[in-house]
Amino acid sequence: MDEQTDFREAANWGISPAQLDGVWEPIREAIRQKLIPGATAAILWKGGQISYASGLAVDTKEKAVPARFNTIYDCASLTKVVATLPVLLLLIDQGKLKLEDPVVHYVPEFDHGGKREITIRHLLTHTSGLAASEDFHTQAWDLERILRSIGNKPLSYEPGKQVIYSDLGFILLGVIAARLLNMNLDQAAKQWIFSPLGMLETGYCPPSELLPRIAATELSQETGTYWHGVVHDENARAAGGISGHAGLFSTAGDLLKYARMWLNSEDSIHHSVLSPSVIAASTGLQTSGISGSRRGLGWVLKGDQADVSGSFSSEAYGHTGFTGTSLYFDPQLDLAAVLLTNRVHYGRGQNITQLRSDFHDAAAALIRP
Repeated sequence: MDEQTDFREAANWGISPAQLDGVWEPIREAIRQKLIPGATAAILWKGGQISYASGLAVDTKEKAVPARFNTIYDCASLTKVVATLPVLLLLIDQGKLKLEDPVVHYVPEFDHGGKREITIRHLLTHTSGLAASEDFHTQAWDLERILRSIGNKPLSYEPGKQVIYSDLGFILLGVIAARLLNMNLDQAAKQWIFSPLGMLETGYCPPSELLPRIAATELSQETGTYWHGVVHDENARAAGGISGHAGLFSTAGDLLKYARMWLNSEDSIHHSVLSPSVIAASTGLQTSGISGSRRGLGWVLKGDQADVSGSFSSEAYGHTGFTGTSLYFDPQLDLAAVLLTNRVHYGRGQNITQLRSDFHDAAAALIRP
């Protein structure tokens, strides 16, 4: 198996090379089982990091491209918490937005019945009453038509009473951020989040010259070719690749730069990006009283139905992406773990829930054997 490993920054961890190498075994097994073609992963602990890449970023009849440390992945729904969420939290820090603000203040298309009650907090916690998603990609609608459609559809439930994970809510949050900042979401995320954190290989709509480094996703039944460097999510693709719910591309290294801000929110280098107070609010429980749900602002918290943190502590939180990506934190252990795969390369039926949990188990065991 073609692999890359980097343990140099773990020299002061007091952990044997064999133990360090063993943390990647769940990934190796998933590749052997053909659950995924390959992966790039990284773990942040005590300010240092270890990295791993194995398998293939592209596995087709025409070519096989190995996964590497610098392979760029379609982040899918990690877009929600790596692009849209921090821009919204920045607006809250700046006093331009409040969690209890009605969405209709920023999206006039929501001036209908029960939708007047939906707040920014509802969108961020997936408690808005909006459906999980809708088919916009076969309609060839522009953004205004999409907003009118969302605004006119009846709610699935009363806001604040349930959690239904909703792409629609984060599409709206991306629109709100763009309107408040008077710039597209991709520009806002780059200017206010990615550039200050040194995330130079993170963004929407990657240029064609980066194609050799991008992991391919799913085979398109329409074209007979794999989606490669073009966002996998159909609604994001129909929106030109830029949306609040999907569309971001990144590397494991860049996502660990982002992770440092969340684990070290008091650190002077990162303090100017997001304040400790909004980070604490985002990672605290926002859905108490809703059975089976433990959600922060954007984040999935330990014990939620969608949680894949494995044996991480009770303080753990994170998020996953449909293409096979995840970003998870354990503040109690001062630990962050990135797992980037293109599991849809072999079809949407590939389930990697166990891989995610096993990887987090291995990371936690590395620190507290």
